[in-house]
Amino acid sequence: MTRVLIYLGIVLFGLCISPFFEGMNGYLYFTIWDYEVETGVLFAVIALIVFYGLLQLTEWAIIFILNLLLSSRLLPEKWRKKAARKYTLVGALALAEEDWSTAEKAMIKGAEKGELPTLNLLAAARAAHHQNNAESRDKYLQQAEQEPLAIKAVSTSRTRYLLQQGELDKARIELDKLSPTSKSKQPVLKLALELYQAQADWHALKLLLPIIKKRQVLSEADYQHLTILTNNALLIQAQSNSEQELEKVWHWLSRAERKEPQYLASYCLGLHKFNRKTEAKKILMKQIKSGLCSDISVALAKILSPADVEERRQIFALEKKYAEELSFQILLAKLHSQNKNYRQAMTYWKKVCHQRPNKANWLALGETHEHLGEQNGAIQSYRQAAVTG
Repeated sequence: MTRVLIYLGIVLFGLCISPFFEGMNGYLYFTIWDYEVETGVLFAVIALIVFYGLLQLTEWAIIFILNLLLSSRLLPEKWRKKAARKYTLVGALALAEEDWSTAEKAMIKGAEKGELPTLNLLAAARAAHHQNNAESRDKYLQQAEQEPLAIKAVSTSRTRYLLQQGELDKARIELDKLSPTSKSKQPVLKLALELYQAQADWHALKLLLPIIKKRQVLSEADYQHLTILTNNALLIQAQSNSEQELEKVWHWLSRAERKEPQYLASYCLGLHKFNRKTEAKKILMKQIKSGLCSDISVALAKILSPADVEERRQIFALEKKYAEELSFQILLAKLHSQNKNYRQAMTYWKKVCHQRPNKANWLALGETHEHLGEQNGAIQSYRQAAVTG
């Protein structure tokens, strides 16, 4: 359009100045093959402009005809692409409404001529999964995996679906392909957390915890809870394996963690199991003298026997210091029961049941009544245990 305006301006300019050249037409003579042409300069210039204009019009006409022919030939392809965009939109809306059946059908139709068929296939796999159609889901994921850029996304989706389906071993195979590291995306790390816990693979979870903290995948409270759960589980597992495994896990903990009462209690129970009772008693007695903890009290009740006279004497001497502590009252009750001093044990169990009336405490009180031959008291305690439980 700009060129046409320029040409029009040149013609109009020529018409405007042509009167000034009247009488100075000039003379032009040239030959073309066997033809001789004689004309004025002004006429020759106008003829050239007209010729160029006709040539330009011919060019436009040819281009227009070619575009028309090509567009009409490719018109069905355009229709299919337009239909694919429509199906993709319908599928996306169905996904938002959780209409899984409609979403799956629409996404598959949209994938045939869609601009991004991989996205359609992943969406269709999600819809199939929500319909418990594992066969179709796996087929769509396999097709989407043909796109090199989608391999990790497909593996992540497949891991999530297998985990939700309860196929933990298969999910673990897929997760191992992703190799969760500090450079992995957060969805992969969250999947690893969930799967390791489902498989009770505390060793793998322990290795993952520093990455979880660095990437801030969990809140501080959730991270601390998971750390405690993992460390305790590792110590309990080690108690069932070997003394070497117990020491390995214990020294795997940080120096600060090895001072935590709950870990100390679990470690001492392991020492007791592997015939290192003296060492376990020494650690627990030192801990209870510095401060009372329910985990330490429970561990002492399990480790001490009537033969440990000195340790029992030291614990009874702490009654004035911890007389109102519930965990200490439970410890005293258990120690008196070990000595078959059931009347004294009953005194503490009654205090405990008054402060914390749960099933375990009522059962312990009932057993104490039985040892004393008090059947009515035992029945009443067991009844309370049944009601509480």
